[in-house]
Amino acid sequence: MSFSIIFPGQGSQAIGMMGELATRHSLVKDLFVEASDALGVDLWAMTQQGPIDLLSQTENTQPALLTAGVAAWRVWCDLGGQHPAIMAGHSLGEYTALVAAGALSFADGVKLVRDRGRYMQEAVPAGEGGMAAIIGLDDEQVIKVCAEIAGEDVLQAVNFNAPGQVVIAGSIAAIERAAPAMKAAGAKRALPLPVSIPAHSSLMSSASARLAERLASTDVRVPNIPVLHNHNVQIAQDSDQVKANLVSQLDSPVRWVETVVTMHQQGVDTFIESGPGKVLGGMVKRIIKGVNIACIDKPEAFNALI
Repeated sequence: MSFSIIFPGQGSQAIGMMGELATRHSLVKDLFVEASDALGVDLWAMTQQGPIDLLSQTENTQPALLTAGVAAWRVWCDLGGQHPAIMAGHSLGEYTALVAAGALSFADGVKLVRDRGRYMQEAVPAGEGGMAAIIGLDDEQVIKVCAEIAGEDVLQAVNFNAPGQVVIAGSIAAIERAAPAMKAAGAKRALPLPVSIPAHSSLMSSASARLAERLASTDVRVPNIPVLHNHNVQIAQDSDQVKANLVSQLDSPVRWVETVVTMHQQGVDTFIESGPGKVLGGMVKRIIKGVNIACIDKPEAFNALI
């Protein structure tokens, strides 16, 4: 078995996440305490008690999900789980992968993604940007409709998640025009997402610039497990390239389909999602038929795999 460990991005957060695993493995809560100390907020209370609106603020969501993903990975290692052939993460999850692979210290990672979330929120005033999931159109159709109706606004395909599942982002006026236009082009559904950030679009350019400045003073190393990057679907060869990929990722599309296909072409036949929920597993099922998929966010999941 050649396997990959993959880490989810925003949208996988939920109140109570990792609680069951924490009752069996104290290192889970210990890691949340470490994150809380680094950030100056009680991240464990936020994830276990909410409110969900607070947890869903992007500067909270990002460190919470990174901590959850790293915690599951550390339980895996603590139980004697083997290292994967390769790692990857969806958007924010790429940072989790880099922490798990030793490219970033945990404390640096949680502080970095907290700042990343703040940069993203401040790049576009609340209510002026948005995202929507387009179901049932191929990539080229979505790109074509975006170009046709954008006008003076920004409207771009930004997450290529699975065949027939593309997320678009841009100014709120363009997002509102997109739903009827996509349906007219044959989309089964056009679902506005509950976010106010047009992530991975060109509207994030100011956030990318701030992130580049932030990364310049951050200690980043070459991962000790290969990490496939969202931006260019490549493995960085040095720390400068890791930083450059993270900067480019913020205002460039997430090429998740290509990421999964590339790992499969390299011999990966099992994908293990480290962190809460099964969002990525569902995407992988749609991208490649017949591969093995698991999620390690509950105690029994580890028993079946190790």
